[in-house]
Amino acid sequence: MLSTPDGRRRLSSGEREQQIVRQAIAYFANHGFAASTRELARELGVSQPLLYRYFPSKEALAERVFRDVYVSRWNPEWDAWLADRSVPLGVRVRRFYRQYASVILTSDWIRIFIQAGLTYEGINVRYLARLREQVFDVVLAELHHECQVAAPTPQQHQDEIEFIWGLHAAIFYIGVRKWVYRLDVPEELDRLVGRQVEDFMTSAPLVLRHLRQP
Repeated sequence: MLSTPDGRRRLSSGEREQQIVRQAIAYFANHGFAASTRELARELGVSQPLLYRYFPSKEALAERVFRDVYVSRWNPEWDAWLADRSVPLGVRVRRFYRQYASVILTSDWIRIFIQAGLTYEGINVRYLARLREQVFDVVLAELHHECQVAAPTPQQHQDEIEFIWGLHAAIFYIGVRKWVYRLDVPEELDRLVGRQVEDFMTSAPLVLRHLRQP
């Protein structure tokens, strides 16, 4: 095992890279993406040449943070859950959002998402595109099937997407209240998320039919 002159264990290349990524996640969550690579290196406690050895640009480091915080935490089983018609839709949506909430309602997830929206929108745009395709569009297709409504017009479809956004935003905002505004939130998040999904599912047939009225 290699050691530094003061007796500390010398980090391997992989460990050093992971350390830089962890520190970058904390930095971006608290300060945003405006810093230069020189400033980043100073804040992360490494030299700029060392930072460049692992990440040739701030964009490369931000891409790695995106992968670690957002991509790696997406459970591929969620896609199958939402589309499984052998299970009632309300059960599927509730199961998804309870687990999804446990993933996103963390300090780094929420704060980086907010910071990126203000100063580094690439992360948000790609993530929201994935959310639209893999959650919103799927839930909406399943609602159409369950409620047996006619295919929507473009305007009706847009209004339906806004309806789903309402559910998603309510759950996301729990994290904003806790990690941005530093307000107390209910401790029983499973119960809170479950109730929000139940309210959404109860109102969905009425909303979809109302949108189709002339």
